[in-house]
Amino acid sequence: MFYGGLPNPMQSGKFITFEGGDGAGKSTQIERLSLALEEAGLLVSVTREPGGSPAAETIRSMLLDPDAIWDPSTEALLHFAARADHYTTRIAPSLRNGHWVLSDRFADSTRAYQGYGLGLDMTAIETLYEIALGDFAPDLTIILDIPVEKGVARILERAEVSDRYEKMDPTFHERLRQGFLEIANKEPDRCKVIYADNDIDTVTSEIFDCVENRLGLILQR
Repeated sequence: MFYGGLPNPMQSGKFITFEGGDGAGKSTQIERLSLALEEAGLLVSVTREPGGSPAAETIRSMLLDPDAIWDPSTEALLHFAARADHYTTRIAPSLRNGHWVLSDRFADSTRAYQGYGLGLDMTAIETLYEIALGDFAPDLTIILDIPVEKGVARILERAEVSDRYEKMDPTFHERLRQGFLEIANKEPDRCKVIYADNDIDTVTSEIFDCVENRLGLILQR
């Protein structure tokens, strides 16, 4: 069977995704886990979505443009077009070469943003997933959960201009948060919710505990 245009990579490495609402601190925690995995002697590749490959980065700029207006179905199609290329050209080859791949967002973000947040039928999203990825899925998904008002406050503290998703109203962000929690509730073997409003070191420790317990590692603290 083929997945996203390439044979099943048989995953010599592991694929870990980080999900959650805006302002949850994914970038900081990905950087910390990446360093810890490298110190454990593993090959590590860090990537992101939308984006992660040259073609997907082109689509990212379209999706996040603050002035762009997309309907939810078009958004989902663009996200999965970017994801298919990202998987084919970056994720699958890295896994075959023994890398542990850490991704800032993956398909759960489409489920949460376009599905729970914008109301696109989940069946349509799952159909796109199967076309783009077959039965490929992350080995572990860490969902960083933060109250909406705290996440929005963190976004406002940033110097850079917000993208179009960050600028959406609080009711959208609350639907988004509940969507991620529902995804985790449906797939507890894959997903782990970690409360991201704790101090950074506490969040890091809980992530390391999760990776150690679920994927059989010992990480330096």
